[in-house]
Amino acid sequence: MGGKNKQRTKGNLRPSNSGRAAELLAKEQGTVPGFIGFGTFQSDLGYVPAIQGAEEIDSLVDSDFRMVLRKLSKKDVTTKLKAMQEFGTMCTERDTEIVKGVLPYWPRIFCKISLDHDRRVREATQQAFEKLILKVKKHLAPYLKTVMGYWLMAQCDAYAPAASAAKDAFEAAFPPSKQPEAIAFCKDEVISVLQDHLIRETPDTLSDPQTVPEEERDAKFFRVVTCSLLALKKLLCLLPDNELDSLEEKFKSLLSQNKFWKYGKHSIPQIRSAYFELVSALCQRIPRLMKDEASKVSSSVLLSIDDSDPIVCPALWEAVLYTLTTIKDCWLHVNAKKSVFPKLSAVLREGGRGLATVIYPYLLPFISKLPQSITAPKLDFFKNFLTSLIAGLSTERIKTSFSECSAVVCAFFECLRFIMQQNLGEEEIEEMLINDQLIPFIDEVLKDPRLQDGQLFDHLAETLSSWETKADMEKDDKIAPNLEKVLLNFWERLSEICAVKIDEPEADLKSVWGVSSLLQVLQKPKSSLKSSKKFVRVRFADEMPESNKENEKCVSSEGENSEGSELMAEPPASHHRSDIISPLRKKPLEDLVCRLAEMSINYVNDQKSEQHLRFLSTLLISFSSTQVFKVLLGDEKERIIKSKPLEIATLIQRNPAVQFLYQKLIGWLNEEQRKEASFLVDILYSALCCCDNNKERKDVLDNLTEVDLKWNSVVQIIEKACSSSDKHALVIPWLKGDVLGEKLVTLADHLCNKDLESTVSSESHFSEGWTLLSLVLSQHVKNDYLIGEVYVERIIVKLHETLSKATKLSEAENNDSSVSFICDVAFHYFSSAKGCLLLPSSEDLLLTVFQLCAQSKEKTHLPDFLICKLKNTWLSGVNLLVHQTGSTTDKQSTFLHLSALWLKNQVQSSSLDIKSLQCLLSAVDDLLNKLLESDATSLLGVYIGSVMPNNNEWEKMRQSLPIQWLHRPLLEGRLSLNYECFKTDFKEEDTKKLPSHLCTSALLSKMILVALKKEIVLENNELEKIIAELLYSLQWCEELDNPPIFLTGFCEMLQKMNITYDNLCGLGNTSGLLQLLFNRSREHGTLWSLIIAKLILSRSVSSEEVKRHYRRKEGFFPLTEGNMHTIQSLCPFLSKEDKKEFIAQCIPALLAWTEEDLCSTNGGFGHLAIFNSCLQTGSIDDGELLHGILKILICWKKDHEDIFLFSCNLSEVSPEILGVNIEIIRFLSLFLKYCSSPLAESEWDFIMCSMLAWLETTSENHALYSVPLVQLFACVSCDLACELSAFFDSTTRDTIGALPVNLISEWKEFFSQGIHSLLLPLLVTVTAGESKDTSETSFQNAMLKPMCETLTYIPKDQLLSYKLPARLVAGQKTNLPEHLQTLLNTLAPLLLFRARPVQIAVYHMLYKLMPELPQYDQDNLKSYGDEEEEPALSPPAALMSLLSTQEDLLENVLGCVPVGQIVTIKPLSEDFCYVLGYLLTWKLILTFFKASSSQLRALYSMYLRKTKSLNKLLYHLFRLMPENPTYAETIELSNKEPKTFFTEELQLSIRETTTLPYHVPHLACSVYHMTLKDLPAMVRLWWNSSEKRVFNIVDRFTSKYVSNVLSFQEISSVQTSTQLFNGMTVKARATTREVMATYSIEDIVIELIIQLPSNYPLGSITVESGKRVGVAVQQWRNWMLQLSTYLTHQNGSIMEGLALWKNNVDKRFEGVEDCMICFSVIHGFNYSLPKKACRTCKKKFHSACLYKWFTSSNKSTCPLCRETFF
Repeated sequence: MGGKNKQRTKGNLRPSNSGRAAELLAKEQGTVPGFIGFGTFQSDLGYVPAIQGAEEIDSLVDSDFRMVLRKLSKKDVTTKLKAMQEFGTMCTERDTEIVKGVLPYWPRIFCKISLDHDRRVREATQQAFEKLILKVKKHLAPYLKTVMGYWLMAQCDAYAPAASAAKDAFEAAFPPSKQPEAIAFCKDEVISVLQDHLIRETPDTLSDPQTVPEEERDAKFFRVVTCSLLALKKLLCLLPDNELDSLEEKFKSLLSQNKFWKYGKHSIPQIRSAYFELVSALCQRIPRLMKDEASKVSSSVLLSIDDSDPIVCPALWEAVLYTLTTIKDCWLHVNAKKSVFPKLSAVLREGGRGLATVIYPYLLPFISKLPQSITAPKLDFFKNFLTSLIAGLSTERIKTSFSECSAVVCAFFECLRFIMQQNLGEEEIEEMLINDQLIPFIDEVLKDPRLQDGQLFDHLAETLSSWETKADMEKDDKIAPNLEKVLLNFWERLSEICAVKIDEPEADLKSVWGVSSLLQVLQKPKSSLKSSKKFVRVRFADEMPESNKENEKCVSSEGENSEGSELMAEPPASHHRSDIISPLRKKPLEDLVCRLAEMSINYVNDQKSEQHLRFLSTLLISFSSTQVFKVLLGDEKERIIKSKPLEIATLIQRNPAVQFLYQKLIGWLNEEQRKEASFLVDILYSALCCCDNNKERKDVLDNLTEVDLKWNSVVQIIEKACSSSDKHALVIPWLKGDVLGEKLVTLADHLCNKDLESTVSSESHFSEGWTLLSLVLSQHVKNDYLIGEVYVERIIVKLHETLSKATKLSEAENNDSSVSFICDVAFHYFSSAKGCLLLPSSEDLLLTVFQLCAQSKEKTHLPDFLICKLKNTWLSGVNLLVHQTGSTTDKQSTFLHLSALWLKNQVQSSSLDIKSLQCLLSAVDDLLNKLLESDATSLLGVYIGSVMPNNNEWEKMRQSLPIQWLHRPLLEGRLSLNYECFKTDFKEEDTKKLPSHLCTSALLSKMILVALKKEIVLENNELEKIIAELLYSLQWCEELDNPPIFLTGFCEMLQKMNITYDNLCGLGNTSGLLQLLFNRSREHGTLWSLIIAKLILSRSVSSEEVKRHYRRKEGFFPLTEGNMHTIQSLCPFLSKEDKKEFIAQCIPALLAWTEEDLCSTNGGFGHLAIFNSCLQTGSIDDGELLHGILKILICWKKDHEDIFLFSCNLSEVSPEILGVNIEIIRFLSLFLKYCSSPLAESEWDFIMCSMLAWLETTSENHALYSVPLVQLFACVSCDLACELSAFFDSTTRDTIGALPVNLISEWKEFFSQGIHSLLLPLLVTVTAGESKDTSETSFQNAMLKPMCETLTYIPKDQLLSYKLPARLVAGQKTNLPEHLQTLLNTLAPLLLFRARPVQIAVYHMLYKLMPELPQYDQDNLKSYGDEEEEPALSPPAALMSLLSTQEDLLENVLGCVPVGQIVTIKPLSEDFCYVLGYLLTWKLILTFFKASSSQLRALYSMYLRKTKSLNKLLYHLFRLMPENPTYAETIELSNKEPKTFFTEELQLSIRETTTLPYHVPHLACSVYHMTLKDLPAMVRLWWNSSEKRVFNIVDRFTSKYVSNVLSFQEISSVQTSTQLFNGMTVKARATTREVMATYSIEDIVIELIIQLPSNYPLGSITVESGKRVGVAVQQWRNWMLQLSTYLTHQNGSIMEGLALWKNNVDKRFEGVEDCMICFSVIHGFNYSLPKKACRTCKKKFHSACLYKWFTSSNKSTCPLCRETFF
C-alpha cells in the first residue's frame, strides 16, 4: 500500500492514506451517502459500492470484500498482488452467500486485471478466480459472457503458470464434456472482444500513455494480440461443428480487415506464430471462408516459407501443409519458381538454419502435395531439390548435431524413395537418383565420420531392403526388372567408390572406417530403425552353415573395442525370415567384399599397410568365410607344413582360414615393432570360426601357445574371450587345457624369482606376464575359473612362497621386488572370486599378507605404498571369506584359525614396541570389522575366544610384569609387605618392548570394543575377564614411579583408540566384574586390591555396590596377604562403623601373639597394618584405644626387645622383622598426629628414645637403601622424627602446660640435637654418592623427603655451632670463621642437587644463616677504605661461585627465549631443578643483602653491578613470571583485591606436590618482588638502559601487578616505623602515596613531600617542597636534590633514604663542608664523608667523586683551583 519503495516505520501498524480511507468508509455505516469509484475502463464507470445501505444491492457486499475490491484498483503491483491473494483466501473462508455478493463487481475487475502487465498478478488472479468458482459454482452463469473472452485469453498467456492457473479454473467450472457448450453459449461476446483487441486496440488505448512507459505499453499490446489470436484458435477448436456456421459472418468481417493479414509479417515472432496457428485452425474448421480469401492466405503463408525463427517455424509449416491441402489453386496466387522454391532451396542448403528437426519431417508431405504442373520439368526440379538437401549436410551445424543430421538423412531417403516410386521406369530420373544423388551422398558421408552418426547406412540398408522386397514380391513385368536394374546400377557404383577409398597406398582412415561400417550394416540391416533414435549395434550372420555367428564389434580407428561387447547372435537356423539376405544383395555384396579384401591384402603384403590390415580385421568380423580366406591367401603355397604335427598340417591343407593363420597372421602378431595387436586377435577369432569343431580350435591354439604366440598375444586372446561369451565358447578347451596351464605355472615361477635370479628380461615382458596372471586368476565365467583349478592352485602357491620371503629383503630391494605385482594379482583374485572358489592355498596366501600388514615397517622392511596395497589385498580376501555362501564358519576357514593363533603368539612373546602394537591393533580392527559383515554372528565371538589366553597364561604374564609398581603403594602406606619380592626389574635391553600382559590386554580390549559396538554377546564371562586384565595393566602403569616413555605412550595410545574402562563398561553387561575383582583381590591382593580402590575413587563404582562384598567382616579373618591388602585398599572408603568392626577384630589379636607370630601376616604385623590403614584416614578419635595400642607396643618392647631394630645392622635382619618395625613406627607417627589426649612421661620417653634409636639404625645402614624394605624403614623413621620436630616446633605456652615438666628442655638439649647430628651428616653422605637417578619420584630417593623435611626444623643456634668435616676452597676470599665457611661450602652446592627436597631443605637451613653473615664483613669494613676508586665487596663467595655455575646452566635453558615470552618449566624435570636452585640462591643473596647495613649494601651492589648478575636475573625473571600472576582459585568477591603471586607468600613445602606447576612462576615473582624492594636503584638502572621492547614489557607488568603492593608496603612501613629521628618527624598518606618529612633545628624548619610514582620503584621518586623557614633558596635546592639523589640511587627503603639525608644535613650544620663535586656531605652511593683534601686550596672531596672526575676529564687537577692533585 502506498509508495512502492517506502519502508513502513517499525511498529507503525497504520496503512497508507488511501487504504485507511477505504477502511473508514467501509466501517462508518450510514454516515456518508453512496460513494462512486471510478475505474480506468474506457467504456463506462466502474462501480464499487462503498458502504452498506447506499443502495439495495450494496447490502450483499461484505465490508471486507469491499475494501479488498478497492485495493485491486490500485496501481501498485504489490498492493494488487496482496489484495488478490487476500481475495482468494476470503473466497475460500467466507460463506457462499457473502461471496455471491461480490459477483456483480467481479467481471469488470477480472477483465481488467487479467491483462495486467505483472505476470505474478495475472497468475494470482486466475488462482483467486478458481477459488471464487469453487465457492459460487453455477451462480457464475449470469456473468459468464462478460468474462469468457478474457478467460480464454488468459488460458493462452505466454507466462505458463498463469495460463495453467486459468485452465485449472476453466476445468473447475466446466467438465471437459461441457466445455464446448459453455464456449458456444458465449461465442458472440468472445469473438467481439477478441476482434476488438485485434482490429481496434492499439498500445495507447490498452494502457494510459501518461502513466505507463512506452516499452511496457508495447509489451502489453503484443501480449494481448498474441493471446487474442490463440484464443480465437482455441474458440475454433472447442466449438461444436454445428455452431461454426453462425460465426461465419463474424470471421468474414475479421478476414476482410487488412490489419489481420499483416500479423503474418509482424516483427514479433510470438504474434507470427499465433497467426499461423490461427490460419491452420481456420483452414481446418472453416475451409470455405479460406478459399474465398485464397490470394491473401496463399501469399501470406507460402511466401513466408523461409521464416527461420524457432518460435514461428512449427506453426508456419503446419500452415503451409494446411494451405496446400485446403486451397487447391494456391499456386495461382504465388509464383512458385520465383518466390517459393528459391526460398525453400536456400533454407535447405543452409541445413534448415538450425531447425532441421522441425522443417525436414515436413518435406516429404510438402513435395507429395506439389502438382505436376509446378514441378515440371521433373528431372530438374527433383535434382535441384535433392542437391539442396544434400548440400545442407555439409554445414557445420548439421555435422555436430546428431538429431539434425538424422533428420536430414531421414528426409533425404524418404524423398528419394518417394521420387523413385513415382518415377520408376523413367531411366533418366532413375540414373539421376542413383548416380547423381545417392552415390555422391554416400561418398560424402564416407569421408566424414560425423555424418555417419546420422544413421545413413541404416536408412540405406532399409531403402535397399524395400526395393529388394518389392522386386521379389511384385509380379508386374515392368516394376521388378526396373528395380533390379536400379539395384545393379547401385552396386556397381557403390563398388567403384568403395574401391577408390580402399585402393590407395595411404588410404584415409576415416574413409576405411566408413566403408567397413557400411559393409557391416549392409550385411545385416536393422529391423527397428523407426523406434530407435540412437546408434544401435548391428549383428551379422554369415551365410556359411559351418561357421558360428559373430557379434558385431565397433572397432575404432585405433583398433580397440570402443565399448563392451554384447552376447552373440543365435545359430543360423533360428534366424527370422527378415534377417536372411536377399539374393539380389548377397552376390554383389560378396563380390564387393572379396574385391576389397584382395585389394587390402595386396597392400598389406606389398607395403605393410596398417590401415588395410585394420580394415581386413573389421571385414573378417562380419565376413569370416572360407571364400574370403581363399581370396586372402591368393596363389601362395603352403610353406610351413613340414615343421608342424600331423593333425595341424592336415588342418592347414584342408582349411584356408587355418592356413592364413599360420602363413600370415602369426607373422604379423610376432612383429617386434607392433604396439597394438587387438585387431589381429579379432582376425584370429575369425579364423577360428572357420574351424569345424572345438578339437580343431584347441589343437591350433595349443600349437600356437607352445611355439608361436608371445605372452602379449595370449593376454589379448584371453581378454577377448572374457569380453564375449561366444568367443569364450570357441576357446574353452584350450583355456582349460594342460598346455596353457603348465605354461602359466612356469611363467609365475619365472616372474616370482625374477629378483632372486636376476634374470634379464624386458620390463614390458615382465608387466605382460603379471597382467596375464592377474587375468587368469581374477576372471570367472559362470562361477568357474578360466583355466584349470589345479593350475590356479599351483600359481597361488608360487605367489605365497615369494611373499613369505619379503621380510628377509631390505626396503630398497622390496621397492623393486615382485611384492607389488603379487599384491595386484592377489587383490584382483580376491576381489573377483566367489566364496566357493576359495582354495586352501589362497587362505595361506591371505594369512601371509595379513601378517605382513599387522607387523611394523621396521620388521617387514616394506615401503608405505606396498603396505597400502597389501592392506587392500587382505581386506578383499577377508571380505570374500565372510561372505561365503552356505554355513561356512571359521571351522572351515584355516585363515581365521591360524591368524588367531598368530595374534595370540605375537602379543604373548613380549617382542612388540608401541609402533608394532599400533600396527597390530589397526590390522585387527580392520579384520574384525570385516568379520562383523558376516551373516554368521557367532564368528567374531569364536575368533575372540581363539585369541583369549587361559588362566595359567594370564597368571604367567602377570608374574612377568616388573614389580617396581609396589614402591609407591608401600611408601604411601596403601599396602604393607613383610617379605622381599623385588626380583623382576626392567632389563636394559627391554626398555622399548612392552610387557606381554599389556599387549594382550590391549589387543583383547580392542577386539571386545569392536564386538560390543555391534552388541555381540561373548561367552564364558570373557568380557569381565578381559576388562579385569585391562584394569590390571592400566593400574600397573599408573603405580610406577617414573614410567618409561614407551609406557606413557602405551596409555596415550589406548586413550586415542577409546580403549577405556568406561567405554567398555558402557557398551557391555559387566555385572559380574566387581565380584571377579574382589575374588582376585582376596586371593592375590597386591594390584587387584588397588584396582578396586581406583574404581571407587574414580566413581566408576558406587560405594553401595562395593558394600555388598565386605558386609561380613569375619570373612576376612584369619588374615592372608590378599585379605589384608583388600581391607587396606577399602579403608579410605569405609564408614566409621565398618572401621570399628575391623579394629574390633584386630585389637584382641594384637594382645595374644607370641614372639614368633608378631611378624607374621596373620599376627602382629598384619593386624597392626590394618589398624594403621584405618588410623591413616583420621577417623579414629578414641584416645583410650590409641593409648591402649601404645601400651601394647611398650609391652612388646619389654617382652621382645630384640624385635625392635634399635641401632643395629640391617643386613642380617629378616624382612618379617623389618615389616613389623615399619608398622610400629608408622603407628607412632599416626599416634602423634591424631591423638589429642596427653601422654605420660614414660610414653614420651618410649616414643622419643625409640625414634632416636631407629634413626641411628637408619643412619648406620645407608649403604642398604637399595633394598626396598630398608628404604621404607628409613622413610618411616625420618617421618617419625619429622612428626616429633613439627610437634615441638608448634608448641605454644598454652600447650606446654599439658606436657611433662622437663620434656621441652630434654627435646631441645638432647633429642633435637641428636636428630640433626645424625641427619645432617647423612644428608651430606647420601648426596655425595653418584646416583644414576636423583629424581624425587624415584623410590631410591624416597627417604630424602622425610629426611629433608626434618632438617628444615633445625634450630639456627645448632646450625651455627655444628661442625662438619672441614671443606675450604683455596683462594676463596672470606671473612667468615672456618666452621661457618665449611658449612656454606658444604651446603651451598646442594642447591644444584637434582632432588627438589634437598634443594628446599638446604635453602631453609641457609636462610636461617644468612642474617648472621653480614656482621663478619662489617667487622672488616675498615679494610675497604677510600683508597679504592670504586670499592666492591662480594656476597658470600660460596653462593656467588654457585650462582656463576647456575647462570651458565640457565643460559642453556632460557638463553634462546626472547624476554617477555613465558617459558613453562615441566615440574621435576632437570631444567626445573636448575631454575629452582637458581631462584633459591637469589632469594638467599637478597636475604643476605637485606640484613646488611647501608654501607655494606653499597659495596655488595657494586659487586653485583660489575658481575652483571642482577641483569641476567631480571632477564630470566621476565621469561619465568606468568603473564597473569593471579591465583587460579581467586574468583572471589569482586570488591576484594585478587590474590596474586606478589601478595601471597610462597610456602616451599617438601611434601606438597599439587602446587608444583606454580612453584617456579611463584618463586620467580617472589624473587622479583624482593629485588624491587631491596635493590630498587639497581633495577631502575637496568630498566632505563634496556631496549624499548623490554622497557615497555617491564613497565607494564610492574605497574599492573607489583607497584601497588610495594607502594602499600613502603607506606605501611613508614606508618608503623618505630625509628625515631632527633629533630625530624615523618608521616605517610596511603591514599595519595605520599611521605611527608619535617626537619627542624633551632629556628630552621624544612618540610619535604616525597611522592611515589605509579610504576614505583621503576619511575623516579619526586621530592616537592613544603614549608621552609630560615634556609637560603640555593641551599634548599641542594638539599632537595640530595634527597632525590639518595632516594633514587640508594638500595633501600624510604626511611633509610631519609635517615641518610638527615645525617647529611646534620653534618652540614655541624660544619662539615660539602664535597664540591657532588655538593653533598655524605656520598650518595658509598655513604663516605669528604676526606681527600687538595694541598693547594685545602678543599675536601669524596674519593669516589675525585676518581670519577679524573677518569672523565682525563686530567689530574683539582676541580676548584686547577692545580695538580697530589
